[in-house]
Amino acid sequence: MADSSEILAGLDPDQAVAVTAPAGPLCILAGAGTGKTRAITHRIAHRVRSGQVRAQHVLAVTFTARAAAEMRERLGRLGADGVQARTFHAAALRQVRYFAPRLFSGRDMPELLDSKARLVGAAATRAGLRTDREVARDLASEIEWAKASLVEPDDYAAAASKAMREPPLDAAKVAQVYAHYERLKRAQGVIDFEDMIRAAIWAVEEHPDVAEQVRAQYRHFVVDEYQDVNPMQQRLLDAWLGGREDLTVVGDASQTIYSFTGASASYLVDFKRRHPAATVVRLVRDYRSTPQVVGLANAVISRARGDLSRLRLELVGQRPAGPEPTVRIFADEPEEAAAVAARCAELIAGGTPAREIAILFRVNAQSEVYQEALAEAGVPYVLHGTERFFDRVEVREAMFALRAYRGEPADGLVPTVHAALERVGWRPDAAPAGGAQRERWESVAALVALAEGMPTLSLEEFHAELARRAALQHVPTVEGVTLSSLHSAKGLEWDAVFLVGLAEGTLPVIHARTPDAVEEERRLLYVGVTRARHTLWLSHASARTPGGRSRRPSRFVPSSAPSAQAVRKPLDKAAVAGRVRRVMAVSCRVCGAGLVNGAERKLGRCATCPSDLDEELLARLVDWRARLAAVQKVPAFVIFTDVTLAAIAERRPGRREELAVIAGIGPRKLGLYGDDVLALVAGTSVDTLTEQA
Repeated sequence: MADSSEILAGLDPDQAVAVTAPAGPLCILAGAGTGKTRAITHRIAHRVRSGQVRAQHVLAVTFTARAAAEMRERLGRLGADGVQARTFHAAALRQVRYFAPRLFSGRDMPELLDSKARLVGAAATRAGLRTDREVARDLASEIEWAKASLVEPDDYAAAASKAMREPPLDAAKVAQVYAHYERLKRAQGVIDFEDMIRAAIWAVEEHPDVAEQVRAQYRHFVVDEYQDVNPMQQRLLDAWLGGREDLTVVGDASQTIYSFTGASASYLVDFKRRHPAATVVRLVRDYRSTPQVVGLANAVISRARGDLSRLRLELVGQRPAGPEPTVRIFADEPEEAAAVAARCAELIAGGTPAREIAILFRVNAQSEVYQEALAEAGVPYVLHGTERFFDRVEVREAMFALRAYRGEPADGLVPTVHAALERVGWRPDAAPAGGAQRERWESVAALVALAEGMPTLSLEEFHAELARRAALQHVPTVEGVTLSSLHSAKGLEWDAVFLVGLAEGTLPVIHARTPDAVEEERRLLYVGVTRARHTLWLSHASARTPGGRSRRPSRFVPSSAPSAQAVRKPLDKAAVAGRVRRVMAVSCRVCGAGLVNGAERKLGRCATCPSDLDEELLARLVDWRARLAAVQKVPAFVIFTDVTLAAIAERRPGRREELAVIAGIGPRKLGLYGDDVLALVAGTSVDTLTEQA
């Protein structure tokens, strides 16, 4: 068990000031990677171990269960067992359940809704609206924002207008749905998570006996990520405090990225005004990232404007020097994704664990091209905070519409795709408001962008290509490169981070129209940059597709960023046609027909042409791959896909040059596995190869 002197050992000067600050209001402004969790856990432990407070009288509040668990673990190691570390929701739920008989006329707490979706859909019906799943999801998000902001149904329209919200429907209609939703909950005797926090507030504000008991139990409060507190959570905190001021808050205004949910950094900005006696400590020594990454982060946030910029921190890197961030510009998104995948493969081959690499993007629809590129490069990946692109409902519906379309053939693939997708309600110039609906629209738009890059294909061939990509990505994923949105990456860190798609219209996203919204987009990039410990890559494509409309780089990437490369000129139409011809210029070795489908190109024959597959060789290849995958502790497809093995077993190459022409066998894989594969083709047994290895 650590004593007080051990708790203070190893702290930097600023952390020590935060840990030993006197009782009372304390605001710790902690930049990314500056050891905020260390500071607050050591502060709690120092006060407990020195006898200033009793552990059971401390309530530490976080925003995620993971952060709460980490805090409890650290406090336990520091000898401060008994401190309550919980999320706002968990703390409120515990209190409401305990006091339920007093709050609900002797009854237990009402049933807590896991999801608003069903009741929101029913409420929309009562308001005379027909909604699908995405609209219901957006309506639920609006109701959550209103309740978190302490806005009642009658006040919703005015509040939404003042906050410059973009509701999924007319604000008056949203207000009607909100009102019906509240009535349905009461009629069914259920509550939602916001009601539960309101009940905790009401318990303390309206019941003196409850207030006395809660305030006797909790006398010292710590709030992590204070920039993310919403009005409802702040009111609960004020109720707990009851005018007392033994409060420690920690936050970073430059990491405020959840305003759309109702979070408000104003409480952090105004903390000194609300608590004039407060001590303010700034943590600026960054222990996470190299000085090069820290320098770029400072450059990104140095141009921030608005109220939150008053609390901007200039970080000072503490780690040894590392490589300069790489800033790259590519002709189109497929080229950008292929380069990122190739660099990921190089890092993994050089010893960086795949789990220590992340590719971060602004919107989930951007993930598809990176899933495809990583799979083609044999790099395992995992999706964080989102679902696989081809598993999304709207993508599956769009692919069904493409397969089923029997309308008049249009002039070219893209118009035909537009016509087919109109059957599922998608139009190129009709991006809707609302987060879920817009995300759905963008996912389908990503399919259209693929069509724009393959203009010579027929609709049937295009659908076959989509099916191939979907099949390629339905592989078991284990530990691998993380694919994540910037919002979902908050609180995480990796050795190597790729920030991709940094173009105007994507970051800042096109619907960021107000100065405050644009500033939040800037903070998103700052959060992304500060996730990197050592290696940082920033890139964008001049066009989404080969020969597509030109885009400008994001205004947030400093023009003086090191290693920036010159913009590559978009390909002209002739060059685009040449690229398409090169893709198409693979003929079936049996009948001579041109091959379109990726799997057919790899096999070198049409799917309907007779196969001369050597089944015994294929079995040995599969056995060899399985053994090698077990040794390397990677999924088998990372070595070679099933289609690649089938192609080897059909073509039976005798020389490295013949092996190299098979799609999926690049120079790296040729060097790693070429000799083994040629030996297997020549008749060597797997056991012999294993013994030789």
